[in-house]
Parts: sequence; structure tokens; C-alpha cells
Amino acid sequence: MIVTVTPNPSLDRSVALGGLERGAVHRSERSLLEPGGKGVNVARALAAADHSAVALLPTGGAEGSRLAELLAPEAVSVVEVPVEGSTRTNLTLLEPDGTTTKINEPGSTLNRGELEGLRSRLSDLAARADWVVTCGSLPSGCPEDLHAALVRTARSAGTRIAVDTSGGPLAEARRAAPDLLAPNLSELSGLVGRELSGLEEVVSAAREVRQDDVGAVLVTLGEHGAVLVEARGCWHANSRARRVRSTVGAGDAALTGFLLAGANGPEALRHAVAYGTAGVELSGSRMPSPDDLRLDSVRVTEVDEPRHLDGVTL
Repeated sequence: MIVTVTPNPSLDRSVALGGLERGAVHRSERSLLEPGGKGVNVARALAAADHSAVALLPTGGAEGSRLAELLAPEAVSVVEVPVEGSTRTNLTLLEPDGTTTKINEPGSTLNRGELEGLRSRLSDLAARADWVVTCGSLPSGCPEDLHAALVRTARSAGTRIAVDTSGGPLAEARRAAPDLLAPNLSELSGLVGRELSGLEEVVSAAREVRQDDVGAVLVTLGEHGAVLVEARGCWHANSRARRVRSTVGAGDAALTGFLLAGANGPEALRHAVAYGTAGVELSGSRMPSPDDLRLDSVRVTEVDEPRHLDGVTL
């Protein structure tokens, strides 16, 4: 069983437009309402692969009730922590060329009792889990070390823990030494405090992060695939999407593929990139299933070879 924690879940409405013009009135071609939040997406993708998944969520208001209702048909087990505020609603604007514009609400603040409730429920669930995955942004006013606190909670239960977040919360989580950090290129750049313009710089930055007792670093690079740096070695994998329909949730799909394939080594990285590629080929924030994968299209290379690093610009 894998438990995902999403401190700031959402209802995600995706709207397809013929084109986006600032200041104009638009009529949508279609719209879709889906459960959202990075950990929620991971749980959905796990369930689509028939893997046991539990989504731990703070939920409030009619929006929170609707979120739980939308997850029920996807076979995701939901554990709710009731909160006073309402679950946020995010808006995604989709254009025909694959351009995605997201408008995310900040989310309602969690009070001390609600934060303690989240940690307490995680402690109970983590004792029965293979992995805990804590993901995404934090609600407005939430302490930046919440993901770090959840890392410590999972570790106390003897469970492996992965973190996918950004900014200050990512820096705090790094210091808690999780088993896996899963940043994208921009998030890794912010974590090490410098721009990363080539694959060699990404590998160097990921190795730097691992020096803080982080077990492994999985860096998603968009159209350039992903890099995995762990104790056994370092690999780069890439695949080309046949058509980009939506980039929403692609990183979450990649993390799911990595976990499903054992969470270590080049084959897990191959699955991560296959899942991420399949994710961008789907519309809205729909999560891929194993039937959507094209594993044979993913090229994996060990990047300890200097010639692989030369000239790869991101």
C-alpha cells in the first residue's frame, strides 16, 4: 500500500479553448471537473494500475465533499481530516497547441488542531504502508516545515518517504532526509540556489542534494525526460510525446511510474518517463494507466559517461 498526503488538495476544472486572448470573452469548447492536488494525482495513477492507494486529505465545505465523491469511482481510498475552511478550486485553460495556463487558489489555512490531526492520521496509516508520498503546495499560512514533519512521522513508523514540493517547503524537507526527493528542473534550481542550464549541472545539483542524507533524487525535465541520482549510480531517460495535450499532472505521473517499478535503478526511471510521457498525451489532468505506456520508446543512458553530458542544453 502507498499512502499519499496532499495538504492542499483541490477541485480542478479544465477548460478547453480555441485560443486565449487577454481581455477577451471566451466560450469554452468543453470543460471537465476532476479531483486535484499532486498527492491526489499520484493516488489516482496508482489506483489505475490496480495498486492499493490511500489518499490522506484535509477537506472542508461542499468542495471537500465533492472531491471525495469524485475519487470514489477511481477506486482511491480516501481518509479525510475535516477542516473549517473550504477545499480550493483551481482552473486550467487548455489551448489546441498544448499550451496550459493554470490559475491556482491558495487554499484555506489549517489550524494547529487540523495539522495535528493530519500528522496523527498519517502515523496510523504509515505503519501499514510500503511508501508515504507527501506532495504539493501548502495552504496559505501553513508552516513551511509541514512536509518535513510528515517525513519524520513516516520515518517513525518505519516507512519509506518521498517528497514532491517546491520552494521553502522543499528546502525544509531536504533537511529531514527523505528516501526520495522528486523536484522538477525549476524546483531543483531553487533548492541549490543557482540556474541549471545543462544536464551536467542537473546531475551535479542532484548529487549535492544527496549529500544531505537524501536517499535518491528524481528530477523531471519536461520534454528532456528525467534524471535519477542514487547510491547505485546516475541515469538519464528520455522519450518523445506523440502529441502534447496537457502537461497537468505529468510530474505526478512520472513519480507514480517510478514507485510502481520499484523506486530504484534505471528500469524504475524508464517507467517514470514512460508514465510522464503518457500523461502529457492525455487531456485534462487524467492520469495514465499501464495500457497508455510506451516503454520501448524510452531511452535510458548511464550519465557517468562524460560524453553523454556534453552539449545537452535544457
